[in-house]
Amino acid sequence: MKTSARHTERILLTGQFTLLYRQARARAQWTSESQNDYKALFVLGGKFDCSIENENYELNNRSALLLAPHEAATAAGKDVEYLVLALAPSFVLDTSIEVRLIRSEALIFFHTKRIERDEKLARLASDLKAELIEAEAGQEVVTKALVAQTLVHILRRYANFRRSDELELSRVGLVDRRIRRAVELMHTHLDCELPLEEIAAAAYLSPFHFARLFKKLTGASPHAYLAHLRQTRAQTLLAETDLSVTDISQRVGYGSSSHFTKAFRQATGFTPRGFRQALVGRGNARS
Repeated sequence: MKTSARHTERILLTGQFTLLYRQARARAQWTSESQNDYKALFVLGGKFDCSIENENYELNNRSALLLAPHEAATAAGKDVEYLVLALAPSFVLDTSIEVRLIRSEALIFFHTKRIERDEKLARLASDLKAELIEAEAGQEVVTKALVAQTLVHILRRYANFRRSDELELSRVGLVDRRIRRAVELMHTHLDCELPLEEIAAAAYLSPFHFARLFKKLTGASPHAYLAHLRQTRAQTLLAETDLSVTDISQRVGYGSSSHFTKAFRQATGFTPRGFRQALVGRGNARS
């Protein structure tokens, strides 16, 4: 666990979800860029002022914010304690099918963003925090069970479902079939420079039309999306391997470890080493 006079931070990273706990004893800033994941921001203490697509929300203690993929948000506050749960789209889809809310691939979105006075959800968030902080035997097993309960509760109460013939579940997750080949190319070549022309060619489109379609479907430019994939892969390597920061920076396409460290901090709020120090389970034994 990373503890200082200003912050207490813990992270649990799995293939299905990422859980971040942070207690900021000074000014706190949280940013969620347009990405693939579903996200839930839980305020456990203090207050956050949030902005989503020109809409402003005030999040107080025991309230939450829900974000569907490709929704960007920012939040700022002082002396805030909060928890962020990021869920892989394939995990959300599989869970929705498993509990029989839907039968096949569908668009899943939230009919409300700000949640207040949901005592069950607040209690689940508090239990998740306790598991991250206490680090007792069986921590990951219990946390996964709590995340599953949290997701099912959110799906039951706050999700809408719409059938989509354009989405498909591929080896890179739930993607629009029109850009699937381009996204697979990005996943396969994270360590390479990928010009827009090469990415567009994978989707059989001109660079101009591909860039417009990609931004419309994902909310991000192709290269911003690629940068996010690189950061996600770097987080996995930091959590699951003992590779040095220099080695990881090369594996995710950065020419220098200093450039990688700067980009990683801008994307996550952590340096690569700070991220490793905040990891629970296997990660917090690394340096």
